[in-house]
Amino acid sequence: MAEPQQPDVLPPTTPVADLPGVGPQRLKLLHRLGLVSVADLLRHYPLRYEQYAGATPIVELEALPKDAVGATRGTVEKVRWVGPQVPLRGRGNKGRFEATLQDDTGTLLLTWFNAAYLRDKLHPGQVLDVQGKVKSFQNYPQMVNPKWSVVEDGTPDPGKEGGLVPVYPATDGLPSAVIAKLIGDSLDAAVRGLEDPIPAELAEHHGMPKLADAFRTIHRPTHADDHKAARRRLAFNELLLLQLGIALKRAHVRHRLRAPELPFDDAIDQRIRQRFPFPMTGAQDRAVGEIAGDLQRPFPMNRLLHGDVGAGKTVVALYAMLMAVVAQKQAALMAPTELLAEQHFASIRRMLEGSDVRIELFTANQPGDRDVLRGGGIDIAVGTHALLSESVAFHDLAVAVVDEQHRFGVRQRAALRGENEDCPHTLVMTATPIPRTLSLTLFGDLDVSTLDELPPGRTPVTNRVVVPLQADEVYAYAATRVQRGEQAYVVVPTIDGEGASGQPLKSVNEHAALLAERFFAGHTVGVVHGRLKPEERQRVMDDFRAGGVDVLVATTVIEVGVDVPNATVMVIEHAERFGLAQLHQLRGRIGRGTNQRRPLCVFIAEPTTEDATKRLDAIASTNDGFKIAEHDLAIRGMGDFFGTRQAGAVPLRLARIPEDLDLLKLAQRDAEAMVGADPSLTDSKHALLRRVLMHQHGETLGLIDIG
Repeated sequence: MAEPQQPDVLPPTTPVADLPGVGPQRLKLLHRLGLVSVADLLRHYPLRYEQYAGATPIVELEALPKDAVGATRGTVEKVRWVGPQVPLRGRGNKGRFEATLQDDTGTLLLTWFNAAYLRDKLHPGQVLDVQGKVKSFQNYPQMVNPKWSVVEDGTPDPGKEGGLVPVYPATDGLPSAVIAKLIGDSLDAAVRGLEDPIPAELAEHHGMPKLADAFRTIHRPTHADDHKAARRRLAFNELLLLQLGIALKRAHVRHRLRAPELPFDDAIDQRIRQRFPFPMTGAQDRAVGEIAGDLQRPFPMNRLLHGDVGAGKTVVALYAMLMAVVAQKQAALMAPTELLAEQHFASIRRMLEGSDVRIELFTANQPGDRDVLRGGGIDIAVGTHALLSESVAFHDLAVAVVDEQHRFGVRQRAALRGENEDCPHTLVMTATPIPRTLSLTLFGDLDVSTLDELPPGRTPVTNRVVVPLQADEVYAYAATRVQRGEQAYVVVPTIDGEGASGQPLKSVNEHAALLAERFFAGHTVGVVHGRLKPEERQRVMDDFRAGGVDVLVATTVIEVGVDVPNATVMVIEHAERFGLAQLHQLRGRIGRGTNQRRPLCVFIAEPTTEDATKRLDAIASTNDGFKIAEHDLAIRGMGDFFGTRQAGAVPLRLARIPEDLDLLKLAQRDAEAMVGADPSLTDSKHALLRRVLMHQHGETLGLIDIG
C-alpha cells in the first residue's frame, strides 16, 4: 500500500500522529520531546548547524589532506567489539567498537574507543552518514570516533543539499536525522498556511523577514549566516508575545481592578517607624516611599521587593502591612514553607511586642483561628498556602505580601485576589537579587524596589574553598572560634546521608555526633532539619539564638529568615551540590552582628563538573549578591535561575537573556505602544495576535482572568 502523501497545506494544529512515517513507537518518542503538533515541529529549532564539505565517495577520502575532516555515506558491512564481553567493575566501556563501511567505490574503517553502547546501536545493513578526520590504516581510510547518524529512507544526502545540516535536540531512538527529515518533509506545507500574528508593517519597519520565510530559513539555511536573521525574527516574536502579556496585565490592573486607598502622612510614618528597633537604611527608606505611594492609589499595588541577603526586606514588608493595620484593615504574609512562615511570624511578633497589633500563624500544623480572622479580630495573618484554602476568609484584606513568589503558581497567587475586581495591594519579595534583564521577563508586570544597601557595621564575610582532605583542619579552627564565645553553623545537603544518585553524603545526626565527639567536646551541638516537628525545630532555633547551642548542624532549612548576630562561622559540606544562589543565601546567615568579629564561611567541596567549579569560583570571589545573581544567570540560564523551573515562567526557545537585551527592549516598546492604543487587544487587526497570546501564554502569564 502506498504511503500517504503530504497535503499542500498543513495547519499548525495538525497532530504529528497524522504525518507520514509516524507510527505508534515514533509518536511516543516525539511526545517525549514535547512534539505534539505541527506547530511544535516548527518551533523545534536546531541546536546548531554542521558544515559538510559534501559526501565524498570513500575511494576519494584518502586523497584529502592529512587530518582533514571528511564526510561520506555508506552501508555497514560488519561490526565487532574488541574488549571485555561482560562489563567489569570500573572497566565496562574499556575497549573499542569497529565497523567497516562500504559504498560503490571502496571501504572505510570506523573505530570508536570506550563505546560499548554502540553494540546495541550499529548493525550490518544500516546506511550511515559519517563525518570525521581521515587517517590511513593498513592501506584503508579510517575515521576514529566520527560523528554518525543512521540514514532513514529518503534522508537527503548532505553532499547534495548545500552542505549545512541542522542538528536538532533528539532522544534515544529518535536521532536528529530522523527529526530533520520529518521537519523537512512538513516544512513547505506547514508554512504555506501560516498566519503571522504580528502586523506585517511592524516586522517590515524593523527590517525583519516574514514569519514563513524565517521558519524556512532557520530549518533549511543555504549559507552559514542565513539563520541569524531568521533567529532574530523568531526570537522577536517570542519576546513581543511575552511583553504583550505583561503590558496587558499592567493595563488590566490599572484600569479594571480596584484596591483600597490607604491613608498616609508624617504622623503615620513616625508611628510605624517607632515599632522598629533600628533606623532604616537609605535603600529601605526609598523602598518604603515607593510602597507608600502605591498604597495611596485606588488600583492594586503590584510590586517586587528584592535585595541582598540581610538587606532588611522583612522590615519593609512589615511597614506595608502596618499601613493596612493603621487603616483598620487586614494584612497577610504568605511563605512557601512552614519553617519560613514560622520564622517570619517569630520575627514580626518580636518587632510588634507591646503593641496592640493582633498577629496569628496559619499553617497545616498551626491552623489559626479562622473565625476570628473572618470577623476581623486578626490584623496580620502569617502562613503558608493554607491562607489560600477555601475555608480561610478575611474580613477586609488590604495588603498581601508573598515571599519567594516564584515558588507559587499563577493560580495560587491569583487566589489572594479573589474573583471580583476589589483586590488587595500585593507586594512580592525574594531573597534572590534579580538581574535587571531577568526582571524584565519573569517579573515585567511588577514595579521593582531594590534594596542594594546593607545595615551599617556589617563586617564582610571571608570565604574559603577547600577540599575534603582539609576538613579536620577547618573544624579544628572553628573550634577555636567557638571557644572564644562565637557560634557556628555546619550545613549538610541531606537528612539521611544519601544523594539522588545513591552517593553517600554526610547526614545531619551522624555528622553532629562526630563533631560533638571530635572537635566540639564540652560545647552544645544542636540539630535542625525539615523532618523535625515544628515545636522541636523552634526550640532548637530559640536555644541557638539565645546562645544555649554553640554549633548548629542543619540542612538548608536555615537558608532564609534565621538571624543570630553571634553566629560568625559557617562550614558547608559537599558545597558543590548546592546552587550558587543557595550558597549565597546560606552564607548570609553569618556576619549579621556588629561585634567586629570577622565572619568566615568555608566551602568544603570536590567539584566534578565545570558548572560546579564555576559556582565555587564565583562564591569565593564576591559577597555582592547582585554580582552573584549575574554569575548564576550566566551559568544556569534564565529557565532554571531559581533552582527549579519557575512556576509560571514563559519558556523562551530562541531568545536568550541577557544576550538579546536590545531585542527585548524593542519588543517592550512595541508592546507598550500596541496596548496603549488598544488596552485589551480587541481591535480586529489584533484578533489573531490575542488568540495566539492566550493560547501560548494565557495560563503561564496569568492572563486567563483578563478574558
